[in-house]
Amino acid sequence: MKSVVIHAGGSVTVEEKPLPQISAADDVLVEVICSGLCGSDIPRIFHDGAHFYPITLGHEFCGRVKETGSGVRDLKPGDLVACVPLQPCFDCEECRRELWSQCRHYQFIGSRSDGGNREYITVPRVNLFTLPAGTSPVEGAFFEPMTVSLHTIELAGGCRDKEVIIVGAGTIGLLAMQCAKALGARSVTAIDINPERLALSLEQGADYVFNSAEMSAEEIRQALEPRRFEQLILETAGTPQTVELCIQIAGPHAQIGLIGTLHRDLKLNSGTFGLILRKELKVLGSWMNYSGEWPGVEWQQATQLFEQGKIDLSALIAVQGGADEYARAVTALQGKPMSGKIMLDFSGSEGGQP
Repeated sequence: MKSVVIHAGGSVTVEEKPLPQISAADDVLVEVICSGLCGSDIPRIFHDGAHFYPITLGHEFCGRVKETGSGVRDLKPGDLVACVPLQPCFDCEECRRELWSQCRHYQFIGSRSDGGNREYITVPRVNLFTLPAGTSPVEGAFFEPMTVSLHTIELAGGCRDKEVIIVGAGTIGLLAMQCAKALGARSVTAIDINPERLALSLEQGADYVFNSAEMSAEEIRQALEPRRFEQLILETAGTPQTVELCIQIAGPHAQIGLIGTLHRDLKLNSGTFGLILRKELKVLGSWMNYSGEWPGVEWQQATQLFEQGKIDLSALIAVQGGADEYARAVTALQGKPMSGKIMLDFSGSEGGQP
């Protein structure tokens, strides 16, 4: 079978690998159809950020059940499933409190073990989310990234009747914007430095957009003045500048949900730090996408939003192709962020059959 393999130093290759085998009663052999490149994968590819090399990444994937272990009773061949990549121990005190993301002994598919950027993968039943009839494989591959912002919204107590402000209009930001609109936000504002992303935000339903490369933080704050109450600000870009911007533009008692992962130190001057106190801001750390009964309410929300036709993915995908095309597109990034989602699509592949 074909597998996209990452070697140290940023080498992306397509290699033939043995077909995985079912080895436990709860194993499920999945024929992968679509798998998305996550922004968190870029440091693993280009900046020696993986746990080991060579590695096959891929934690945002969808496929069809090919075979099940003897203990799996609720799945059958042909069922469409999405990967739930976190592997908590289900036994520590954090897990017993359903704090899955804080598990003391977790593993993670596509990061701490090989993932779904290959034609077949064996996954424990608990790490598969059954998709409803009518879901497309591409939608299935977007369940994991979509639930990232849904988790933050859940931590914030929802977004109904709130002024939602999204800082960073990349894939996660654009998904967050669509989710917020669908979940009853009073208004949605997108902030970015890329005019094309802001134009896309308007096409996707944003009520207001601001270019933070052309406007100062104070100018944006003044523009937001009529909508300064009941704000939920979602930081998705993961840079020190955008975290600081969130604090500077926030209205009184605003909630700031931190989604983006920083790769450089955040240094706040005393004036900016003082704004957190003076405005009595509520800063929410958000990690992964699980809450409540496994795998979480976010995954049920994603199901409902797709079933209701509330999410448009067409403009979010930059490249969708087979293993060789995917490898070329990833290599071309050279460590830079994606300008649109890069999708590995095995639907036209001629790989071997188990």
